[in-house]
Amino acid sequence: MAKYMIQASYSAEAWAAQIKNPMNRLEIVGKQMQAMGCKLVDGYMTFGDSDLVIIVDAPDNITAAGMLIKIASSGALDNVSTTVLLDMNEGVAAIKKAAEFDYTPPGQ
Repeated sequence: MAKYMIQASYSAEAWAAQIKNPMNRLEIVGKQMQAMGCKLVDGYMTFGDSDLVIIVDAPDNITAAGMLIKIASSGALDNVSTTVLLDMNEGVAAIKKAAEFDYTPPGQ
């Protein structure tokens, strides 16, 4: 399974709903993600440019994108950003793959 870091901000309406009825949305969303074959690994509320960061396992990019498109289309989140995460072994494999690439930069 691939790992993704999703960063997002709550819309004003979502914040108002949370103030009116505070709850751990990760518990609810995590169960909904399971129906798509995904797993919510961890999640945090944050200060700064984003209000939350979650780590998700998904079987593939299409499933992850479809799930996130649906969430984004709800209007509850703004500024949704997704980053594909590589574990260290995958990172090392990518570095080794880079050594195989015969690339010439411009002007050389």
